[in-house]
Amino acid sequence: MTLKIYNTLSRKKEDFIPVEKGKVKMYVCGMTVYSDAHIGHARTYFAFDVIRRYFEYKGYNVTYVQNITDVDDKIIAAANQEGVDALEYSQRFTDRCLSDLDKLGIRRADIYPKASETIPDMIKLTQQIIEKGYGYESGGDVYFSVEKFKDYGVLSGQKLDDLKSGARIQPGENKSSPLDFALWKKAKPGEPSWNSPWGEGRPGWHIECSTMSSKYLGLPFDIHGGGMDLRFPHHENEIAQAEAATGKVFAKYWMHIGLLTINGEKMSKSLGNITNVKDLLVKWDPEVIRLFLVQTHYRSPPDFNEKGLKNAEKGLIRIHRLKEKLESLSNDTIIDKLDEKSLNPEEKTYLKIIDDFKTEFETAIDDDFNTPQAVSVIFEFVNKSNRYLEEHPNLNKMLCGYALGSLKKLGNILTLFQPSIVKSEVSDEKILLEKVQRIVHKYQEDIKEKNIEKLVDLLLEVRENARKKKDWDTADNIRKELDEIGFEIQDTIDGPVWRKK
Repeated sequence: MTLKIYNTLSRKKEDFIPVEKGKVKMYVCGMTVYSDAHIGHARTYFAFDVIRRYFEYKGYNVTYVQNITDVDDKIIAAANQEGVDALEYSQRFTDRCLSDLDKLGIRRADIYPKASETIPDMIKLTQQIIEKGYGYESGGDVYFSVEKFKDYGVLSGQKLDDLKSGARIQPGENKSSPLDFALWKKAKPGEPSWNSPWGEGRPGWHIECSTMSSKYLGLPFDIHGGGMDLRFPHHENEIAQAEAATGKVFAKYWMHIGLLTINGEKMSKSLGNITNVKDLLVKWDPEVIRLFLVQTHYRSPPDFNEKGLKNAEKGLIRIHRLKEKLESLSNDTIIDKLDEKSLNPEEKTYLKIIDDFKTEFETAIDDDFNTPQAVSVIFEFVNKSNRYLEEHPNLNKMLCGYALGSLKKLGNILTLFQPSIVKSEVSDEKILLEKVQRIVHKYQEDIKEKNIEKLVDLLLEVRENARKKKDWDTADNIRKELDEIGFEIQDTIDGPVWRKK
């Protein structure tokens, strides 16, 4: 099946045909770094991480650019309030934001250009816009003349007459029409500024993305993305600036991410419900958060809530149990290809389950990155595999390795199975484990049978907590210790059980 993408520009799903064969060039509007990264940021950058991963899975060479807005009214105001340099302030939050997204397990973009480092390029693009007759200088400010660009509104569907009816020129603005927007802003006291043909000042917000995307990806490039709230006016203005200046198509496919809500309400400072990534990671495993996010289609608005996270946690345990079972049966050997002729009829039945899983997963993602359907396909594979493995406990190791490889490769697209870089807080559990192990070994011969059973149950609880936190070493050590003293652990759909050998 051909990969289809819903293009905001055409308002329909289109076959994905890259500008350059075998390559995908993708630009996503990045953060304005005046505060810590929140779950809304994570929602957008996680979605595009999954999209990038699938392109890579399909064999494309992906170049992913995401800008950093480090010069902005909010940054300047926050820095002035703290009494520090604006660029020093924004660098601090750039580091903090990217670090938090790292801990959440979102892969970084290939290039992070900063607004402050691209000023000469923005000045050059602004000059081109003026030369083409779409921009004008007024009192040290430079504006884009919206009404001169005949295709304005093509992305958002806005009509100039409707925009005019509600537009006003704010005090201090020197523009000719209320629809015009700033390309360059005259310097104000207490603000960082750069020299330009129009005097000291700094760039407008919209010009930076037109500049950076075209500089690092060329025109046209394949995909431009961001949150749904950026469609107008930011992305509309980007198109106008880039195409007015160059006469070229800007981007082929426009992708917009549905805005996240918190317990049914819009996330906002006024409601006091902004949830920072770093605070969320104190309570929840990053993989649980990612599985929660991937269960909503990127164009739909997910509602972030405790119940959904708990359900994602339960689902993640089921997936990991199958992975561990396949690792055990295959001696943790991944097989990418399998010779069907070497399998007996019963083994071919499971091979078909695996191949159907791969086909159905790819079909789901090929349909405009339908990750909720892909997750459903994974759970169906988990259910079928568990039933089959219970009926065929001595399954071919190579076949199990093939199943394991398929599960890990497709799971990786949805960001599953990657190691956590958040420091695991299991030190108390490890201390408890060591104490329990000593008790079991010391009193194995003398303690009453029922007390041994209680200790084994306690060890299994510790093991389950370690598995939830991805402390696989602790979980494996518990299994080995119990095996050595005569207790066999079996992971089932309903949880782990034990029996005496």
